[in-house]
Amino acid sequence: MKFAGIIAEYDPFHNGHAWQLAQARALGAQRVAVAMSCGLTQRGALPLLPEAVRVRAALACGADYVFALPAPCACAGAEAFAKAGVRILAAAGCDALVFGAETPDTALLQAAARVLCSEEYRAALRQQLAAGARSFAAARQAAVQALCPGSDLAALLDKPNNNLAVEYCKAIIEQNVEMQPIALPRQGADHGQALTESGHTAFASASALRTLWAEGGAAALAPYVPEKASELYKVAEYDGKYTDFAVMGHCELALLRAACAKPEPFAAVRRVSEGLEHRLEHAVRQSTSLPQLLDALTTVRYPRARMRRLAMDAALGYTADTVPALPPALHLLGARKDALPLLGQGSLPVSHSLAKLAQTGPDGARMAAAQAAASDFGALCRANPAPMGGIYRQKNIFLTN
Repeated sequence: MKFAGIIAEYDPFHNGHAWQLAQARALGAQRVAVAMSCGLTQRGALPLLPEAVRVRAALACGADYVFALPAPCACAGAEAFAKAGVRILAAAGCDALVFGAETPDTALLQAAARVLCSEEYRAALRQQLAAGARSFAAARQAAVQALCPGSDLAALLDKPNNNLAVEYCKAIIEQNVEMQPIALPRQGADHGQALTESGHTAFASASALRTLWAEGGAAALAPYVPEKASELYKVAEYDGKYTDFAVMGHCELALLRAACAKPEPFAAVRRVSEGLEHRLEHAVRQSTSLPQLLDALTTVRYPRARMRRLAMDAALGYTADTVPALPPALHLLGARKDALPLLGQGSLPVSHSLAKLAQTGPDGARMAAAQAAASDFGALCRANPAPMGGIYRQKNIFLTN
């Protein structure tokens, strides 16, 4: 391994992320590139902090490059999220993918991925879904168990980071890229675990830190984030460059209500199926807050995270026709100065300018428009709102020595 890749959200960047970057170096990586969620996150919401802050934190703590994982790809389920991240890092030239997992057994994770790539699995999954499985996740796990009885493969899919790790391995197989998966043990708190539950003094989950910020501001995060990141967070807080999630909820619901003025407003939203467009329209018309909307949409069959992503897709007008399935280019957000000469080795168009990437072709234009929509939405929902068009006006990347 010479050039490691990491797929991340850094929402916010914390000690666990810094440890992962250090481990990639310790395992032999001379350079580390990060594909980082830009504009939106996988949970179907805005990130706490804008890209400028998260990129600077990553570069200050060990990354050489930070590429945008475009908003439509970031606001997606594990499979699509993983595919987009692997495409970006493979195109950048990474020969390894480093990730955390509850079960850091790379061979076992790869074995599970190979099962998920098989036609036998797809047939078993269809059978489970037809039999009335309570959710897609349950059907997926049951299909693997039916194909591999007595193995540990199905149990892997019961943990969020294992599930994402398997999807990373599957994306590498399906895209046929020369990239070695390397699983690391997840450090400290589990995904989504509250501080009071984890018992760790240095590591906390990103969701716990977002809660901590809401309660005590940037200073409250200091024990759980690198010092350089902490300083960046304090400045961002002072400048009002953080998301006001109450405002986000009102703005998102307003966009959804405005869409209801059109006939069949949500029929074209990507990944809509099984009459979800009608369910969403009814819920929008009845709800007076985003939490109430999500409560109305969420069932055992339709998990809350999926419904959050659906609502955000609908609010921003993301459809199968307007959003490419995979990133068509590399949007460079930041880099170390001494690493810049290596960028010419990429297999996709690369630029720090979204406006230039929009000129690379129809897919580039569509992805840039989708990214701009998320960026403008985020700019409006900050504690100190910013005007539209900022992502197109950005002329320089963030550099560090």
